[in-house]
Amino acid sequence: MKKKISPGYTLIYLFLSLWALTTIFPLAWSVMNSFKDKKTIYHNSFALPVGSTFSLENYRSIFENYDILHAYRNSFIISGTVAAAVILLAGMAAYILCRYQFSGKRLLNLLLYAGMMFPIYSTIIPVLRMQAVWGIVNSPSVGKNLLSVILPQIAGNMSFAIIVLMGYIRTLPVELEEAAFLEGCSMFQTYFRIVFPLCKPSMVTVGIFSFLWSYNDLFTQMFFLRTKENWAITILLNNIASKEGVNYGALFSSVTLIVIPVLIVYIFLNKYIIKGMTVGAVKG
Repeated sequence: MKKKISPGYTLIYLFLSLWALTTIFPLAWSVMNSFKDKKTIYHNSFALPVGSTFSLENYRSIFENYDILHAYRNSFIISGTVAAAVILLAGMAAYILCRYQFSGKRLLNLLLYAGMMFPIYSTIIPVLRMQAVWGIVNSPSVGKNLLSVILPQIAGNMSFAIIVLMGYIRTLPVELEEAAFLEGCSMFQTYFRIVFPLCKPSMVTVGIFSFLWSYNDLFTQMFFLRTKENWAITILLNNIASKEGVNYGALFSSVTLIVIPVLIVYIFLNKYIIKGMTVGAVKG
């Protein structure tokens, strides 16, 4: 038997469709214009890039004039390291806070929520001075410079990640961990053999958010990555925008190249984002 769609649901779906269109259209428009030359964009930016209007010159110019592959490499090193470290450290912290009782636990929980209230702008100067003392800021070593971005980004993602993972771990049956303990497993063995595999949806969610926030973080990278060999992709885009000025073809093509990895990650892993964020809210 087919269910009838009420007028209320029809309005909701219509509103959501219009909202999706306002989100998708700017991206589609940017991609479309990235395949046109500057003159065509000025005269008709809404025309499809077909026939004589289609051109790869913008992309050719970007790859010839800017070291975009090197910037991609730096971005993936930074974002991948941040995501992996946040998953590992936040997971262990969330497990301890959920399953163990100790002095100061309540204070730590309060500090977690407080950590999400302080913007990175208020801490960047002390962090910069601290890392300058360590010798990893403005270092001739590319690895040290990338590390100077990785460390504050890991710290900035920890509060959110721990809170999300705590919500998921609370839904797991304690009996599995008790059984592992009776079999002689240590705390670390119980976590990595029992808890960690069961937390896969929430771990993936935390990893994706950490990766995307790190990938898009221009503010921190502008402070710590000063030279071209250290630039990540967001700094390169900022440099292209300042140099190209009104060359909209180059701007559209560079934006498209930068957005593509984010879209690929989200398209293939969006089900984990939704599942990891909601499962803790509907159980227990």
